[in-house]
Amino acid sequence: MSTAEEISTLLVANFGTDPLEIRPEVSLRHLRLDSLALEELRLIIEDRMGVDLDDVELTSRDTVGRLVDMVHRKAAA
Repeated sequence: MSTAEEISTLLVANFGTDPLEIRPEVSLRHLRLDSLALEELRLIIEDRMGVDLDDVELTSRDTVGRLVDMVHRKAAA
């Protein structure tokens, strides 16, 4: 499973996100993820994917594509 697929699965399972709305250019705000939800998502990604995101700063203005890219780069490191 790719990083994008894993993140999509987590968004659908944990936040009830419509899978059709999860596209690289869509902002996390559009997916209704506020700062609390973003922190929860970060912790879920760390737990499920074994990636340390402590130094990654996410905001609701970030896109799904940017999130996937950041997680992918951290996982590869």
